[in-house]
Amino acid sequence: MLELIYEELTVVKNNTESMKEDIVTLNENVSILKEDVNALKKDVSVLKEDVSVLKEDVSELKEDVSVLKEDVSELKEDVSVLKEDVSELKEDVSVLKEDVNGLKEDVSVLKEDVNGLKEDVGILKVDVSGLKEDVILLKKDVNHLKEEVTRIKAAQARTDRRIKN
Repeated sequence: MLELIYEELTVVKNNTESMKEDIVTLNENVSILKEDVNALKKDVSVLKEDVSVLKEDVSELKEDVSVLKEDVSELKEDVSVLKEDVSELKEDVSVLKEDVNGLKEDVSVLKEDVNGLKEDVGILKVDVSGLKEDVILLKKDVNHLKEEVTRIKAAQARTDRRIKN
């Protein structure tokens, strides 16, 4: 029996030694895990700061998106107004084209009128030239008539003097 107890004691001793080694190993593992936990805590702290910065960035981006949405809305309104302006300008251009075509027709008619007037002026020049010649002849006739009147007056004056005498 003693032998049994002794064997058991030896087994318990061996187990105790083995357990001591296991405890040392476990303590080392716990120490390593604590270091890992501390490193992870630091990483979590850094990540929390990063998340905080990212949240601020997201908040700013949301504000920027809101502003951009307003800008897009304003731009859409501006584009709509510009489209209306372009449509009106197209209508104005169409009307102007019609006016230009009408003016071209008017210019064509005016050219014909000017050509007719040029012909009339040419005819009038010939008529004026003829009238000038007629005026020259009439002046000559008037001068002859004046001379005749002067002669008649002189003859009448002589006749009056003869009658008086």
